[in-house]
Amino acid sequence: MLDYVKGSIQSIHAGSITVDIGNIGIHLTVPFPSSFTVGDKANFHLHMHWNAEQGPSLYGFSTQTEKEVFLLVISCSGVGPKLGIAVLTDLGAQAFLEAVQEGSEDALSKVSGIGAKKAEQMIVQLKHKVAKLIKSGVVAQPSAAIGRLHEVTDVLKSLNYSRPEISAAMKDLSEHCASKDVTFDQMIRHALSFLAKRA
Repeated sequence: MLDYVKGSIQSIHAGSITVDIGNIGIHLTVPFPSSFTVGDKANFHLHMHWNAEQGPSLYGFSTQTEKEVFLLVISCSGVGPKLGIAVLTDLGAQAFLEAVQEGSEDALSKVSGIGAKKAEQMIVQLKHKVAKLIKSGVVAQPSAAIGRLHEVTDVLKSLNYSRPEISAAMKDLSEHCASKDVTFDQMIRHALSFLAKRA
């Protein structure tokens, strides 16, 4: 079973990338393809998903936490990998863990494809699993700053940024601000600065 891959980004597609590992290109579905640049060196944690009609598909994750959250999501009844990627793209790994911990249906409902009923079902099915993963140290305890990411998302939406732009900004915020004691204003400034550099 494939566990991880190291290589350079050969090409970027809508929702996926191709990683060159030396005369072999591996196609990976990833949460944030627009956050990568062709030629970048990257490491990915892998998950192979089997579909009866389409066969195997490979999913790549920049961190072990992203992979664990993806596996949590698809462990829910009636939920597939498309929604697992949507959770990471629209909400982010740490914010998802916090939403489940806090029983926040509103936060989960912001994910494309998750309505109020589905959010409630996911919280019921995953709350114990999330607590177990955090206790075991497999994933980190969400910080207080994570809750502010939801508010930043709403502000960026009101400013008419696109879903891919917001997703990239959320990933950057999660990596640089979510584990620190930063204010909401600092998060907004960081997100806007990040988006301005991408323009």
